[in-house]
Amino acid sequence: MALHVRGVVLPDDEVRDLWLVGDRVTFTPVPGAETVADRGFVLPGLVDAHCHPGIAPGAVPITSLDQARALATIDRDAGVLAIRDAGSPYPYPELEDEPDLPRLARAGRHIASPRRYLRGIALEVEAADVRATVTEQARAGNGWVKLVGDWLDRSTGDLAPSWDEATLTAAVEAAHAAGARAAVHTFSEAAVEIMVRAGVDSVEHGTGLRADLVEEMARRGTALVPTMINIETIFGGIAEQAREKFPGYAKHMLALRDNFPSVVGAAYEAGVPIYVGTDAGGGIDHGLAAREMLLLHERAGMSTVDVLAAASWRAREWLGFPGLVEDGLADLVVYDADPRADLRVVQAPRRIVLRGRVVR
Repeated sequence: MALHVRGVVLPDDEVRDLWLVGDRVTFTPVPGAETVADRGFVLPGLVDAHCHPGIAPGAVPITSLDQARALATIDRDAGVLAIRDAGSPYPYPELEDEPDLPRLARAGRHIASPRRYLRGIALEVEAADVRATVTEQARAGNGWVKLVGDWLDRSTGDLAPSWDEATLTAAVEAAHAAGARAAVHTFSEAAVEIMVRAGVDSVEHGTGLRADLVEEMARRGTALVPTMINIETIFGGIAEQAREKFPGYAKHMLALRDNFPSVVGAAYEAGVPIYVGTDAGGGIDHGLAAREMLLLHERAGMSTVDVLAAASWRAREWLGFPGLVEDGLADLVVYDADPRADLRVVQAPRRIVLRGRVVR
């Protein structure tokens, strides 16, 4: 059965009628279509651009497709209808086309240096094996590779790049040669500089960014997915845990956390493409994209319109999921009030339609 939706459609800011025929949008009237919304503000389905349905609370790898389904469903019910899985220790390509779940852009497994990431999550490889592993993981995903660019180096007692500059640069080159985009986890100043200059496609977290690198990212079009909720939530605990054994690292992590809103604000002002991502999985609960949106607005100074774009139409375009255009994908959320006037509205979608089917 075809569906009919009427409301103020963003970003065009026009009252429009949409007809959803199967998984496609049309502006051509469809006789007999069921009206599922006749008022409100309509957005293309939200995106969580840094999410881990393959990682259970406590940073534990999932062991079944049903676990991934359950976690992704939490995001869906909050209006997130597309997810970029930024690395999963459990493969689940079967879920890419599952009708009740968000659309998936996937990396394979994280690629990290030995003993330099969360236990059991990443493929841990020496520098000599990085290029081959990147090529392999490009095939395991559907367009993305996830690199762990830095982590605590116990020999120095602070953050440090995972491998040398030549290896990190070769990793990005290998991803591109395999037809994938490269996303890199970075906290430190050193690793993010190497990766931006190496041509990485997206910086995840990016707490170590400086003003000159922000300008370089803007020039290159390198994306930033800041996961502000993650930085705000977990950095204090990491520092507390490390304080006795690695005091310099603990101090560094707190300084990165405290300065991060200004870092994201500077990236925004410079014109860096910014997308909403929560880092759900492990230390962050699923279903919190709206909270990340509010942090980007309240702490980093992004306008409500740009936050909505970063979570909706612009993020969907970046990931290759067309929005509410003729023959676009039939994913949308409807809000009773205008989220541009009060962004808190995004916490309570009235209607959710995924793949042309009503979820709520």
